Amino acid sequence: MKSIISLVLRYIPRPYLQLVGHWAARGLSIFYIGNKVECPVCNSKYRKFLPYGRNTSSRENALCPSCLSLERHRLMALYMKRKTNFYTANLRVLHVAPEYCFIDRFEQMKNLDYITADIESPLAKVKMDIHQIPFEDNTFDVAFCNHVMEHVDDYILAMSELHRVLKPGGWALIQSPQDMKYEVTYEDPTITDPKEREKHFLQNDHLRLFGRNYGRELEKGGFKVTEDRFVMDELTKAEVQRYSLPGEEIVYFCQK
Repeated sequence: MKSIISLVLRYIPRPYLQLVGHWAARGLSIFYIGNKVECPVCNSKYRKFLPYGRNTSSRENALCPSCLSLERHRLMALYMKRKTNFYTANLRVLHVAPEYCFIDRFEQMKNLDYITADIESPLAKVKMDIHQIPFEDNTFDVAFCNHVMEHVDDYILAMSELHRVLKPGGWALIQSPQDMKYEVTYEDPTITDPKEREKHFLQNDHLRLFGRNYGRELEKGGFKVTEDRFVMDELTKAEVQRYSLPGEEIVYFCQK
C-alpha cells in the first residue's frame, strides 16, 4: 500500500489528486474498518489510518480515508475547537491553499464568511498570488495558510501580506515543515537536482526548510507569535495516539 501511494503522489499532478483522490481513499476505507483511531475533522473511526508520503519510508497511520485529513489537519481541527473562537464567533476567513478535508465543512458553518484562494488549486474559488493578495487591508478575522511558506519565493512578503489583510485583533495559523536540528532556516539555491532537493528539503518543490527560528520569521511579517506546545503540554498520550497527531509539532498562533 505504501508503494502505491508513494507512486501516486510522485507522478500524478497535485491538482488532479485534489479532484479525485478522495474517491480512491474512500474505496480503500472498507479495509480499515475499526475503532482504534478517530479523525476529529470528520469524526470517522478506523482500525488505523492510511500510510502517506512520497517515498517508501512514508508515514504509517497518517491519512484519513474519509476526509483525507493528515496529522497536521487533525491537529489544526483539535486546536481550533479547544483554543479559539473559530466555531463560535462570526468570522470572515481567508483560507490559502485550502485542504480538501476542511472546505465543505467550513463552507457549511453559518458563522463563517469563508473564502478560499490559491494560485493553482482547482479547489479554491479565488485565484491569487500570495505575494500580492487581492483584498484590502483589515478585511479578515482569520487566515489559514498551512505548508505554503516553504514553496514561495519571498516568504517574508507572503507573511506580511497575510498580516496586512487581517483585521486588528485577527489571528492566523501559518504552519510549515520544520527540522528542529536547524537553529535557523536552511536554504541553498545551488542544490538543483530534484533528488538532492528532496533529500535536503523533504520535497523537491520546497525552497527551504525552516528551523527552530520559524516563530521569529513569522514575526518579521508583523505578527505577534505564540509558540503553543499544545500537543506536548495539553493532550494526553492516549489522545495523541487516538487522533494520530504529530507529537512534537508546535502550533504558531499568529495575531495582529
